[in-house]
Amino acid sequence: MTRTPLPHAIAGILALAGLPAWAADPEVTAPQVVEAIEGVFGATPGERRNHTKGTCAAGEFVGTPEAARYSRSALFSGKPLPVIARFSLSGGNPKAPDTAKSARGMALQFALPEGQVHQMAMLNTPMFGAAHPQTFLDLMQALRPDPATGKPDPEKMKAFKAGHPDNLAQAQYLAGNNPPASYSRSSYWGIHTFRFVDGKGRVTPVRWRFVPQDGEQRLSDAEMKGAGRDFLEQTLVERIKQGPVRWDMLVSLGEPGDPQDNPTLPWPATRKEIKAGTLSITSAKPQKGAECEAVNFDPLVMTDGIEPTDDPVLQFRSAAYAVSYGKRLGGQ
Repeated sequence: MTRTPLPHAIAGILALAGLPAWAADPEVTAPQVVEAIEGVFGATPGERRNHTKGTCAAGEFVGTPEAARYSRSALFSGKPLPVIARFSLSGGNPKAPDTAKSARGMALQFALPEGQVHQMAMLNTPMFGAAHPQTFLDLMQALRPDPATGKPDPEKMKAFKAGHPDNLAQAQYLAGNNPPASYSRSSYWGIHTFRFVDGKGRVTPVRWRFVPQDGEQRLSDAEMKGAGRDFLEQTLVERIKQGPVRWDMLVSLGEPGDPQDNPTLPWPATRKEIKAGTLSITSAKPQKGAECEAVNFDPLVMTDGIEPTDDPVLQFRSAAYAVSYGKRLGGQ
């Protein structure tokens, strides 16, 4: 397993060429971001600080020869690989309603030969809501409830939106699309750009998404009103009783000029796309005590043949995940 070193904070990223004006601001640290999340949602001892509400699942992944032409990763060997999965709601509220117009997550850990693992953390939005960690930190600070009202200060939210245009696309997407009717009826995007490396060292920038073979389905407005608070886990469990739930891993191949370090900017839909494999989920259960509960799902844990880009949000996630992971392991 190869792993990009964890940045102590964003300071190491600031030296990268072409970063926007936020680079001159005081450095954003992982503890600072995690504490800001806690300031909005509180902290549930022993639980994740973000995407707290979730469901564990398991299955297998089989890669394709077409993907193997672009990446030498064992992920695309064509052999069935065991997978630990977790489906979740964004935010730190363990009792969040499943009808909330927030992002849904699918996280995967692939078991590869010789004890290696590869991890992914994806969202059901085709873009992220921050081009750099400062935006995410500022959003959490703006969302912090006012002690007098128990709700975010409208003026702070207004100022945040005016000063952070990189948050706009995802916010509009979530506002304009009802949540999925089931975890099994949603696509999930890798959000960031990664690099596939083939057997000769040739590099191809890529972005991936997992598309459900059951098809996309969102709640209608009427269903939004009648759906229960916790229907997502049960609908996934019931669906799996009928047989495996499958997603196709589709990979877009980047071209010169495509943004590689900004997860808020989708690539053109005209990019060449390949089917890189099929994920089959065969079991699901409540997360407490289940296998996925202890997995960190750090997207920088990856195998040879797949590499990260200099995307500052991608690079920052390891440090933030590690802080959250340490807290929950310590029972905080």
